[in-house]
Amino acid sequence: MIAKLTGILDDTGPDWAIIDVNGVGYLVHCSAKTLTHLGIAGDKVVVHTEMQVSETDQRLIGFASAGERAWFRLLTAVQGVGSKVALAILSALSVEELQRACANGDSAMVARANGVGPKLASRIVNELKDKAGGLAGLSGPAGMGGDIGVAVPAGSASADAVSALQNLGFKPPVASMAVARAVEELGEDAGLNDLVRVALKRATA
Repeated sequence: MIAKLTGILDDTGPDWAIIDVNGVGYLVHCSAKTLTHLGIAGDKVVVHTEMQVSETDQRLIGFASAGERAWFRLLTAVQGVGSKVALAILSALSVEELQRACANGDSAMVARANGVGPKLASRIVNELKDKAGGLAGLSGPAGMGGDIGVAVPAGSASADAVSALQNLGFKPPVASMAVARAVEELGEDAGLNDLVRVALKRATA
């Protein structure tokens, strides 16, 4: 399983990018927002990835943040939503907008995405409403054309770290940003103590 790529942006297309990692070019399919975030050829990039394998196809999906990947997984778990539709939704909406739409039952916002009709949009909102309500939004990479969040399940180390910083007097946006930066630095599997330690440094920097 390829979970993340760190390399040089070699080339891009309408819905894909080629990431050169030590001379090996990886073709990754991306949302429009991720492609915008990656920048221009020659830039150093970090891409979170999801490998999809079927009987007839094998593809790597790329994301600018772990939060975008988390929502991609939620979307593709909904009946009738494949990778292309999920990427279309993530191209039309930021993670924050998608989370808000699902939490508020706003299917019209989801239906703004290409290829998503009212019926499918309603199904997506209905199936993800409860999950969206239990997710905390952490700001992702800057310059992403909107707030790209890291979807953090309640009870996770990241969510607990945000809560810990808020208990210390930091405002929610500051706490969320600091923990998001700590996650980027330490990795998604970092423990609570390490996250709080690094997040405190980022929050007071």
